[in-house]
Amino acid sequence: MSSEGKSMAAGRTNWRNVIMVVSLAILIAVEIFGVALASGWALAGLFELGHVVAYALMALFSVFAAYGLLSFMRRVVKIERLSARG
Repeated sequence: MSSEGKSMAAGRTNWRNVIMVVSLAILIAVEIFGVALASGWALAGLFELGHVVAYALMALFSVFAAYGLLSFMRRVVKIERLSARG
């Protein structure tokens, strides 16, 4: 068997795990961004900071949420087997 055939056989995708990881990413993203946006809106409303500050807080919290999601997903992809080893 050629080296190309071996690499293709070793790189089969484990679709069950891929679907699980994508579903997990969607679930976590919706939750974490929902909390980020709601927190910015609530803090601005509580302290009567105005619309511009509310949008700025939402953007700031969304950046933190994106960083947290990216970090979490890197760990998940590192641990979870997305390809079946031949």
